[in-house]
Amino acid sequence: EVQPVESGGGSVQAGGSLRLSCSHSGLTSDTPDITWWRQRDGTWCQLVASISDDETYYTDSLEGRFTISEDRYKKTVYLQMNTLKPDDTAIYYCAAGPAWRNGGWQHCRSNGDTWGQGTQVTVSS
Repeated sequence: EVQPVESGGGSVQAGGSLRLSCSHSGLTSDTPDITWWRQRDGTWCQLVASISDDETYYTDSLEGRFTISEDRYKKTVYLQMNTLKPDDTAIYYCAAGPAWRNGGWQHCRSNGDTWGQGTQVTVSS
């Protein structure tokens, strides 16, 4: 199965920034819904942000620090993360598909959408 591919994770100090990328060029749909999820512990993932037909959606607590955007020509979705906090430490996944509409907490990598392998983000205090 072709998956989206995440990149851009790493370690950063609190207050810093990172930009994650999700390449979906191998997927069947040219304009899939793309969602960034994060897994901090356990098997549940928190919805971070979604982009669908140029409309964006955010978990309320993250809007303002995180920004999702897309370069359609490159078939890449970005997640700009600013003013990072230690609580933002997680594995960040991107997923293609409509399942994000079912709610802000879902089982990681098993909601029916096509998930990438994830990228680790570590924020130190």
